[in-house]
Amino acid sequence: PYRVVSRRVTPEVKEEALEIGIPGLISEPVADRMYPNGGVAGSVIGFNGHDGQGLEGIERSQDKRLSGQTGERIFEISADGVRIPNASFSETPAVNGNDVQLTIDQDVSWYAQEAIASKVDEYNAEWGNIVVMDAKSGEILALSDSETVDPTDPSETDPLFWRPTALSQAFEPGSTGKAVTFAAALDSGEVTPEDKWTVPHSQTFNNEEINDSMPHDTHDMTTAGIFTRSYNTGTVQVATQLSAEERWEYMKDFGIGEPIDIGMTNVNKGLFTSWENWDRRQHFTTTFGQGYSLTSLHTTRIFQALANGGKMMPPRIIDSYIDEDGIETEWEPPTEPQQVVSEETADDMLKLMEGVVEEGTAYNAQIDGYRVGGKTGTGQAAGAGGYDGHTTSFTGVVPIDDPQFIVSVAVHRPQGEWESWQVTDTAADVMEYLLSKYSVPPSETGPQIYDVFTEDPQERPW
Repeated sequence: PYRVVSRRVTPEVKEEALEIGIPGLISEPVADRMYPNGGVAGSVIGFNGHDGQGLEGIERSQDKRLSGQTGERIFEISADGVRIPNASFSETPAVNGNDVQLTIDQDVSWYAQEAIASKVDEYNAEWGNIVVMDAKSGEILALSDSETVDPTDPSETDPLFWRPTALSQAFEPGSTGKAVTFAAALDSGEVTPEDKWTVPHSQTFNNEEINDSMPHDTHDMTTAGIFTRSYNTGTVQVATQLSAEERWEYMKDFGIGEPIDIGMTNVNKGLFTSWENWDRRQHFTTTFGQGYSLTSLHTTRIFQALANGGKMMPPRIIDSYIDEDGIETEWEPPTEPQQVVSEETADDMLKLMEGVVEEGTAYNAQIDGYRVGGKTGTGQAAGAGGYDGHTTSFTGVVPIDDPQFIVSVAVHRPQGEWESWQVTDTAADVMEYLLSKYSVPPSETGPQIYDVFTEDPQERPW
């Protein structure tokens, strides 16, 4: 048995220690992994233990790929330890590990990290994250957290941030969940964007009272208008045009409650029970993003499908493996692309999302010269003794006329009054950066949105 006195000492310290002459004290050189980018995407990269074994992130999930295979030589030696010439000999060459090439954009990751750190600091929140995804391919460009781990010294960081919170932390989405509700209703053919609904502030459904977040007059509204103003009472009216089982099937198709395999470990699949197990109130709260939980990656994937003609692409963070000869092998996702709603439904949903930015709750997400769409959400956060906080979020699509990027921002347990919380400005900041970095041309057309109310005026008090 032996005991390690100290690890990762400098050569000078090693020499000084050995010069003391303590019997049995030895030094041993060890390999050391260098992380030149520090905390940029640190939770994605992960880190190794002292034995070189991957403990978190890509270092852990792709450890076998990265490590390669050890070689060996087998030969005979004499009693004095000298190899015997012409005796039996066999050799198995060592195989170098592969490089793992990611889809992560280092610059975007850094920019998003700075943006979400600033927002979390503004609201003194527990954590926040930003997911950036390519709208067409599902490639993940950033999984950024409000606090970053430097893989060189992870002990200096709260273990919560050793893994991307966009993968590890599930929460009730609130009104961003309405995107699935409205997409299902439109896709079923039971509802159109311009159907008329009478929407009060409070309404009872099957002995369950549903309220909107703030009192408002009773309005005659379009389906699109309900989505724009994010009214719960109107949302339940729209949702109940489908059976609970039909809605549940759509929610499952959009990936709610399903694990997401992107080649990383410990991805939280959230909580989502079968419609047969919903209590009476859950039949209605699930329509507006309560009574189930998901991660920011789940939400981003939902909006990716809606921005991509209804086709959900498998999200990917691993691009390829590169062997020692430079031969590149593309990572194969474990699932196939899935058409979750029709192209027509997806196009309608983009118009609904643009209405949210132009006339609704996400006006701060507007970007000069570009058409933007998205959905805001504020869900109650569950604690040990029940609900004791909130998660506020926004997921945006840009540009709406030719979607290139999905940006999802979430802030957990912000402090202060909920009416003052907004993350749409943070999303707009990141989206504007993306548009500039990738030289996306400005939109050639103006907003194309549905009316909010069935009759003029369209501008009315909230």
